[in-house]
Amino acid sequence: MDVESYNSERNRYDYLCAVCSILQAMRKTYNQRHITLRSLYFRWRRLKYPALSFGVLLSCLFVGCSTEDDYTADPKRNFRALWEILDKGYCYFDLKLPQDSTWEDLYEKHIQQVRPDMTTDELFRKMSDLIRELRDGHVNIITPFDYGRYWGWKENYPTSLNTYVRGKYLGRDYRIAGGLNYERIRYNNHEKDSVALIVYNSFSYPVSHANINAALSRLADCKGIIFDIRENGGGNVNLSDRLASHFVREKTLTSYMRHKTGPGHNDFSSPRAMYIEPVTRGVRWYRPVVLLVDRGVYSAANDFVLKMKDIPHVLVLGDTTGGGAGMPMSSELPNGWGVRYSASRTLDKNMQDVEFGISPHKRLPFSEEEAASGRDNLIEAGIEHIRQEWERLR
Repeated sequence: MDVESYNSERNRYDYLCAVCSILQAMRKTYNQRHITLRSLYFRWRRLKYPALSFGVLLSCLFVGCSTEDDYTADPKRNFRALWEILDKGYCYFDLKLPQDSTWEDLYEKHIQQVRPDMTTDELFRKMSDLIRELRDGHVNIITPFDYGRYWGWKENYPTSLNTYVRGKYLGRDYRIAGGLNYERIRYNNHEKDSVALIVYNSFSYPVSHANINAALSRLADCKGIIFDIRENGGGNVNLSDRLASHFVREKTLTSYMRHKTGPGHNDFSSPRAMYIEPVTRGVRWYRPVVLLVDRGVYSAANDFVLKMKDIPHVLVLGDTTGGGAGMPMSSELPNGWGVRYSASRTLDKNMQDVEFGISPHKRLPFSEEEAASGRDNLIEAGIEHIRQEWERLR
């Protein structure tokens, strides 16, 4: 961890300690609320914008925190608790509810199948049925034995990546800088084109400014970069800011954020503008960039596309991303199972929701036929675009 990251983390932790001291005082009054410093700290680390964090953290105290006195394995009470947590905290009911259905309708639909004598596995499956109604990859049931989820945002679409073929473009001796795999493309007689390939498989893989500087400086003689994040399902959203700051020229409006302010489905804050600024020290890349995307791009990776799309020297190529623009929050059921849900929503700079994905500048389906012959048609198209841009800019 560099000094800047350490200081930021230290300040974040100190501020959290102050919040926790308030919560501890409140806990004397609401002593049945079971909230620990450790659990709050890890929730805090998931939050992207500190100015929003105080209100969100306080919501942890009043929305869906399980209590020691309230522990129960009763299926109906736990199912009701799940429904209520989402009812008060979930932020996308207006976009996600099935047509001609209300959240109350879905409760009545599923509660009829919840029995007092059902097994934990049966209860888990029924809860998973409920959350899948929302079609949101950020809504999950977390148990010691399984993970309730919805993956339709990518499973219902054709594949757009052959990792074996992409590996040929990256080469056997590619470099690794944190979570970034990178190298100049030599495969398929492309060495003369002087184009680099960077592959980032997950925003869960740490990448520091030092990693980014090291990679970009070693690619400085290349005409352009193909940045491949296909099938990147997200991770740490702060890394999207960190990466994009090396490509933007000036402070730029990228999005707006709205967070829940109350239990009502329409209780939201006013939109708050979000900006990205270029790194003050380090490598900035202003040559052509082709960002390869597909339906597997979700959550933090979707946020990265949102930040990169309006940069003039960046072309987003491929398919519409998977979306996942909600900032997740966690809670707990009376039986101890965890619940995760989207609690704040992200809008693009035109105030449009990007929960269902971001369209590329140029749509290009992945060709299984070309992959069978050892060619990735998206990488090939990216190389051609960089070649044309280089000629145009000369």
